[in-house]
Amino acid sequence: MNHLTNLVKSIYSGLCIGLGGTVYLSCDNKLLGSFLFGLGLFTILNFGFNLFTGKVGYFVNNKPSYWGFLAIVWVGNFIGTFLFAKMMSVTRYADALTAKANALCVIKDADSPWSLLVLGIFCGMLMFIAADGFKTVPNIVGQAVVVFLPVMVFILSGFEHCIADMFYFSMANDFSVPMFKALIVISIGNAIGGGLIPMMKKLK
Repeated sequence: MNHLTNLVKSIYSGLCIGLGGTVYLSCDNKLLGSFLFGLGLFTILNFGFNLFTGKVGYFVNNKPSYWGFLAIVWVGNFIGTFLFAKMMSVTRYADALTAKANALCVIKDADSPWSLLVLGIFCGMLMFIAADGFKTVPNIVGQAVVVFLPVMVFILSGFEHCIADMFYFSMANDFSVPMFKALIVISIGNAIGGGLIPMMKKLK
């Protein structure tokens, strides 16, 4: 039952990231789009859903079995983003969203593994800052700031978020071998970046 609960919570997170990805693709203004994308992460953290990039950094403080939990989260997030993309594909906005998602995916598919890894590491750091900050900041205003700012920074900097990319790939109907390779590399980068700050804390 715990595995099923974790999977459902992970699917909900994927849906939330799909929501953020949709509003980002819908905005011509990147600054506004990056800000509104943050609603997806804020919703996830507020309701206690499972997001891979929000959970993976804590592998530093957990037993190896924690990776089993993370695998469930990763799969659930993929299911959620896929479902959101497929639902949007039957709306009147499908063509515009697909075109914009495809433009992003072409860049990601053609990028080198080292580039994707580094961009994933920096995104992972920012996502840990957001997730951990949400838990430690005592008021709602501070929580909003610590969540929305890292999201804006990772998007405007062009860093790679594996779950957001799951949505973009699904929206573009790109399920190629390069796509899956890119997702794996980005996920590894997100894991490395997410664990850097907890590792530094352990060295104190």
